[in-house]
Order: sequence, then structure tokens, then C-alpha cells
Amino acid sequence: MTLPLQDSILIVDFGSQVTQLIARRVREAGVYSEIAPFNSAAEAFARMQPKGVILSGGPSSVMWEDSPRAPQAIFDAGVPVLGICYGQQTMMQQLGGNVEGGESGEFGRAFIEVQKPCALFDGLWNAGEKHQVWMSHGDKVTQLAPGFEVVATSEGAPYAVTANEAKRFYATQFHPEVVHTPDGGKLLANFVRHVCGLAGDWTMAEFRATKIAEIRAQVGEGRVICGLSGGVDSAVAAVLIHEAIGDQLTCVFVDHGLMRLGEAEQVVSLFREHYGIKLVHVNAEERFLGGLAGLTDPEKKRKFIGGEFIAVFEEEAAKIGGADFLAQGTLYPDVIESVSFTGGPSVTIKSHHNVGGLPDRMNMKLVEPLRELFKDEVRVLGKELGLPDIFVGRHPFPGPGLAIRIPGEVTKERCDILRKADAVYLEEIRNAGLYDAIWQAFAVLLPVRTVGVMGDHRTYDSVCAVRAVTSTDGMTADIYPFDAAFLSRVATRIINEVKGINRVVYDYTSKPPGTIEWE
Repeated sequence: MTLPLQDSILIVDFGSQVTQLIARRVREAGVYSEIAPFNSAAEAFARMQPKGVILSGGPSSVMWEDSPRAPQAIFDAGVPVLGICYGQQTMMQQLGGNVEGGESGEFGRAFIEVQKPCALFDGLWNAGEKHQVWMSHGDKVTQLAPGFEVVATSEGAPYAVTANEAKRFYATQFHPEVVHTPDGGKLLANFVRHVCGLAGDWTMAEFRATKIAEIRAQVGEGRVICGLSGGVDSAVAAVLIHEAIGDQLTCVFVDHGLMRLGEAEQVVSLFREHYGIKLVHVNAEERFLGGLAGLTDPEKKRKFIGGEFIAVFEEEAAKIGGADFLAQGTLYPDVIESVSFTGGPSVTIKSHHNVGGLPDRMNMKLVEPLRELFKDEVRVLGKELGLPDIFVGRHPFPGPGLAIRIPGEVTKERCDILRKADAVYLEEIRNAGLYDAIWQAFAVLLPVRTVGVMGDHRTYDSVCAVRAVTSTDGMTADIYPFDAAFLSRVATRIINEVKGINRVVYDYTSKPPGTIEWE
């Protein structure tokens, strides 16, 4: 169950690639927000009882016969509504206006001219001013719904911003959530704080208290097992759940032989000695590596690892007399990238997460207290809960571990080689004072061997790739610009200290949203 969040904003997703940025901007304004796909928005609206609603953009056309629509209940509830791009178009169409397809669209940087004041612009934009925005639309509004008026125009969109002040309905053809609309964050802050009347005082302490109450209400007298992976997500989830239900929680740390160097010892020490949480340490290296033998397809490797995790949890739950719930550190990006809101390809991005539910045979329900948070927000919650920096600031390490950083077959020998190379790489990053400036850094053992010369001998060994990216929330990432001296130092150390590697390359690829991992 989820408790009502009355000081919140519901974002209805119509499939835009940047919908999650709307949630980011709203939370940056100090207001809690959640995204719901259009086809389940009615349920989310009833559950959350939000003080306002934002309708996202999307790839559809309102002129299509089966195009997505916003629940009518949202327009009838008397709460403020802001439509963005497709959200504006479906708002106009549903409320009695008209939308048509143009011969040409409007894409990229544009400038709007403010025609008259409205609450959305208060303290920010004035009549007669021009401001840069970011457009991305082919269709456009050609007739306003009753009660609306034009408050801003652009060269390609005569209805760039429209408003029905009496009902507190607003709509923009441009995207205020992207950085290419310089004042977009302020516009969204105006909507949630000024128009919706929210104080903007949402804090992680409030989230902590709300989630503890939710966990207690959901679990009752039941027992929970929590899968610890060694990363910040599962660590924060475990500590939060333990604070809520105490000894009803048992953590299971599956040491599958795919961890970073020294990580297993750190996890066991922290949770047993520092927090006093009941912890079962399962040594399953042979089991996992045996099952991975011969597998080279990355999706098959992920599926095997995910399935084997579930099997281990089942076995450990039986040993403690059964469990009613399985807890895991699923984050908002996992949900966004694992569930296709509009039938798109996102359904397969995070296939190793059980965000869609557990196998029926487990007879357990999921507890996912971090499901609404982005990665950086989880770190803030971790600090709120008192987790040490070594865990809160740790670079992300997905559940499949080294298996997705060893393209091709995964063996103990290759894991040991990669573990050592990765440790050297991260040590050099820390020595250079760069660890906290980088969101994720790791080494990859490529399925390639090359001839090299080391001293007076020829070698025929593996190639290691190293990668580092910057990010805020884990939804997008860009390369970290190391200088040549640093990369040379890393390569020299790895080649000298790690037997089995004779060449090191740096991955300069910038990845699109979600593809932070390797395979």
C-alpha cells in the first residue's frame, strides 16, 4: 500500500523521453512528485490525491483514433493542471478545442513572446518580453478550448502558452523541463508552488517518516527478507526497513563470486557489527559460476543470475520458517526503464530487476521503499539514515555484478583478473581525488586477446577497457574527461600488476539514457 501524499504532484506520462525530468524539476522545487503512465493515471490520481497534475509530452498524435488521453477525472477534480507539448494538445482536444497536423513542425531552440501576464509567469516573465524555449512538435493547437486564452506565442506556435485562469489550467507547447529552456525550472516551480499552493518544503526526513509508516502498514506482523547486493540501493533499503520493523527483517547477502574486490567483507561487517541487522551470508560462488559456464549471450546471463537469486532467496526463506515479503532496492530509473508505459522498447532495458513482480510460486510480495527515488535522492536518504560515506558514495554496481563487465563467458579466472584490474583503476581514481566527481567507473575484460611485448618476452593476453561517466540521477550519462597522464598511469599499473592483461583502452562512448552498464 502507499499512503496518500496530499502535498504532491502527479505527472501523467504519455511516453516522452524526458518525462522523468519533469519529476526532477518538481522535486528540485521542494515538492514530491510521481510519474504514472496514462493508462493507470486514474488509479494513481485517486491514490495520491495530488494538489496538481502535469501532463507530459509524447510521440503520439491526438488525431490518431486510439491516441492516449488523460483521465477526465483530473479535469473535473478542481486541481490545477499543466499540459506540456502532447499534454497541451490532448488537454485542448479533450476540453473542446482542436489540434491539426502542420506541413512542418517546430523542433529545437525557439523564442516565445509573452502576450499577457498569467499566474504561470508571475515574478518571472512580463508582457512584451521574448524568452528562449525548446520546441519539439509536429502537430499544433488551432482552436482553443472554451475558457482558454493565448498568453504567449512563437513563430511556429500561435498558441505557445495558453491559460484558463479561472480553472487554473495551463498549457505550454514547449518543454520547460529541459535545460534548453533556461527558465523552465522556474516555470515549473511557479506552477507547483504558486498555482498549486504547495509550500515547497518536502524533505528527505519527511520521505523517511512516510516510508516507515508505509512499510509498517504493508508488512504488519509479517516477515521480510531483503537481498543485499553490496550497493547503496539495497543498503539504504535494508536500513530503512530495519528501522521500520526491526527483527522482522532478515537480510540475505548472496556472495555469488561476481563482487568487487573486498566487497563481501565490507557488507558483512557493516550490517552485522554496525547495525546489528540479522544477516545470512550465502557463499554461492560455485553455484553461480557453474551455471554461467558456457553462457555468452548477455540477456541469458542476466536471466540466469536473476533467476538464481530468486532461488537462493526461496531457500533461505524456508530455512527461517518462511517469509511473507521480499525487499529490494528498486529505484525510479529501474521502474521507468523496466515497464513500458506506451508499448515502447523500455520494457527490456532492466531485465534483471523484478519490478513487474515475483514468480507466483514464491508466494511473497515485494517491498520496494525506494521505488520513487532517483539515485542521488537515495544517497541523501542514506545520509539521513546514518549510513557511512563508504556506502552512500559508492559507485553503482548492478546486481549481475562482474558478469555484465565480462562480455562472453564468465569464469572464475576472468573474474579474478577483472577484480584486480578494477581495484587498481578505482584506487588511482581515489588517489587523484576524482572518485566523488565521477558517478560510475569500472573496468571491463574484453573477449579479445592481443600480442604484446613485455620485457624480452612476447605475451598473448586479454584487453581491458576502463570507463567513467558523470551523471546525477542515473538516467543519462556522459564520459569523464580524464587527462592523458592519468590514463597512462592507470594503464601502466594494470599491465604491470594484473597478470593476464597486456593492453588497456579507454571507452570514450557517451551513452543514451539508461545504458550505463556495458553489455
